[in-house]
Amino acid sequence: MRTKDLIAKRQRRERKQARAERNTMEKRNIEENTYKESYQLPKDFDEKVLKELKHLPTSISNEEVLRRRDMRNILTFTIDPDDAKDFDDALSFQILDTGNYQIGIHIADVTHYVQEGTAVDEEAYQRGTSIYLVDRVIPMLPERLCNELCSLRPNEDKLCMSVIVEMDQHAKVIRHKICRTVIRSNHRLTYQQAQTMLEEAKGGELPEALQTLNRLAKQLRTKRFEHGAINFETPEVRFHLNEEGYPTDIIFAHSTDANHLIEEFMLLANRIIAKEIGGKEAKGNEAKGERPFVYRVHDVPDPEKLVKLGNFIRQFGFHLRTSTKRSVQNKHINSLLDSCQGTNSQMLIETLTIRAMAKAVYSTSNIGHYGLAFPYYTHFTSPIRRYPDMMVHRLVARYLLQSKSPCRHDKEVLEEACVHCSDTEQMAQSAERDSIKEMQAKWMSNRIGEEFDGVISGVTEFGLFVQLSDTLTEGLVPIRTIEPHDYMQYDEDNYCLIAARSGNTYTLSDNVRVRVTKVDVERKKIDFELV
Repeated sequence: MRTKDLIAKRQRRERKQARAERNTMEKRNIEENTYKESYQLPKDFDEKVLKELKHLPTSISNEEVLRRRDMRNILTFTIDPDDAKDFDDALSFQILDTGNYQIGIHIADVTHYVQEGTAVDEEAYQRGTSIYLVDRVIPMLPERLCNELCSLRPNEDKLCMSVIVEMDQHAKVIRHKICRTVIRSNHRLTYQQAQTMLEEAKGGELPEALQTLNRLAKQLRTKRFEHGAINFETPEVRFHLNEEGYPTDIIFAHSTDANHLIEEFMLLANRIIAKEIGGKEAKGNEAKGERPFVYRVHDVPDPEKLVKLGNFIRQFGFHLRTSTKRSVQNKHINSLLDSCQGTNSQMLIETLTIRAMAKAVYSTSNIGHYGLAFPYYTHFTSPIRRYPDMMVHRLVARYLLQSKSPCRHDKEVLEEACVHCSDTEQMAQSAERDSIKEMQAKWMSNRIGEEFDGVISGVTEFGLFVQLSDTLTEGLVPIRTIEPHDYMQYDEDNYCLIAARSGNTYTLSDNVRVRVTKVDVERKKIDFELV
C-alpha cells in the first residue's frame, strides 16, 4: 500500500476514534448533569472562586516555617487508596530516648489557605462535603487546593495542623500537643502496600515503624471495644470500569490491618481535639463545655426498637439483653453481632440492629458518640473533603492556639452550620448509594436470564428484595411473581411474606436463588424471579 493511502487510512482511524471519544464524553456529561439535577449536586466552580485561587502562594515562606514546629526531619508517610489524589492526613513516627514513641497525626492545614468569608470558603460551605461517586468525585474544594497545595504529597514541604502524642508500649497516651507544623512526607503508600509490609514483617525504618504503629493501633482498638464501641464492619463494593464507564468487574473491599491502623490514629486525634476543648480539663473562661464547638455526636438507640429486636431474634436462637447503662448496652450489642457471624441470620440481625441506631450528626450540644463509646468526639482529620473539619480547625486555632484570625464562634451560627453540614452529608451519602446502584444495574443489564444465589434483604407489601451473594447487588422479586396463584400476606412484625394457601413463608435472611428478568439502568431498578 502506498504511503499516501496509509496516511489517509490512519487519519480516518484517528477521526473515528476522536468521534467515539467525543460521544463517550458527551454521554458521561449527560449522566453527570442528570445526577447533579437529581440531587442538586454542585456544578463546576465559578470564575469568582477560581480567580481567588490565582493569588494563593505556591511556596511556603521562611517566615511561615519559623512560626511552626518543623518536623521535616522525622519519618513521615501517608496511607491512602491507590486511586487517591487528596492526601489530607499523614503519620510520623519516632522512638524517644525513654523508649516511648512520638507519633504525629498530621492534618492538612486547609484553613491557612482558605480564609473564612472568601468565595472559596462560601462555596465549600455550600457543598459541605466531597461526593464520591463510582466513576468520579465532586470535590468540596477546587483541584488546586485539594490535589496540590493542601495534599500531603511525598517529597514536598506541607503545612499541617497536628496532634503529636507521646505513647508508651501499651498504647497509653502520656502527653499530647496540638500545634501548627511543617512536614515533608517521605513515602506515599497505598493500603495494599502498607498491608504487604505488615504481613512480610521485613526490617527497615519504614516497615518497622508500621509494625510498631500496627501493634499500638490494635491495642487502641481493643481498648475501644472494651469501653463499649460497637463493631459494625461491612464489606464495600468496588468496580473496575472500562474506558466508556461501564463495569467490567465487581469486587469486595474488606478492611485490613493497614486500614485499621489509620482509622485508630485518626479516631485518637479527633477524640483528643474534642476533649481538649469540651472536656472538664479545658481551661479558661469559656471552659467546661461553654466554648461553642462542633461535635460529632451519636445518640443512644431507640429503646423500643432494641426491645422489639430482642423479642424477634429469639426465634433464631439469639438473645439481646437491654440495659439503661450505655457501656453495658454496647457490650450486649457487640456480643449479639459476634454470635451471629457466619450464620444465615447474620444479615437479618445486622440490618435490624443498624435500623435501631440513631444517625450520627454534627451539633454544638455534646451528647457523646454512642457507637464509638467516646464522651467527646469531633471531625478534625479530613478538612479537604469535609467542611465541619474546617470549622473545627478554625475553632482549635481560636481556642487553643490563640489565633487572631476571624472565626465564626457564635453558638447559634455554629449550630445552623452543623445542621447544614449534616444535611449535605445525608445528601452525599444518598447520591453515593445511588451511584453504586446505577453501576450494579449496568453490570446486571448484560445478564438477563442468568441465575444467582442471594439472600432476602428486605420484605415489603409489594415483594422481596434480594441481595446477591457475590456482588451485593440488590433487586426486587415482585409479589405477583412469588406464587402467582396464591395470596401473599405481609407480616410486618416478623419481616416475612406468607402464602395463604400453601403456607410457604419468605423471611428476611432466607437463602434463595433468583433469575434476572428485567433491568432499568436509568431508574436503577433490577427485577428478579425466584427459581
